[in-house]
Amino acid sequence: MSDRGHAASTAVGRFADVLLADDLPALPADRRADTVALIERRIERLPSVTRFGVRVISFAIDAVTRIAGSDRALRLATGVGLPLLAEYPRLVRSLGYAHVWETWPATDVDGGPV
Repeated sequence: MSDRGHAASTAVGRFADVLLADDLPALPADRRADTVALIERRIERLPSVTRFGVRVISFAIDAVTRIAGSDRALRLATGVGLPLLAEYPRLVRSLGYAHVWETWPATDVDGGPV
């Protein structure tokens, strides 16, 4: 369970939950849970080598989260310009944002209903 109080079943899901809670604070919990579940499913469908790389990064971020907390792990993942690490939050955001605005087009920029 993340520091934000929402459960996810994978390391990718836990990161996605924290990232979406930070980026879209007004997104209702049920919509965030639906979006996190979609992200987890999409990651599982990536080609094997790409999926392996995403999992390695997600496990590393998950370990930092368990040691230092989700806020620090989030700052590390989104603030460090390392080539592969910097792509991880972009991947999660692109999947999450696309799902939110395609599924609920009347969503404000903070994730709340318009």
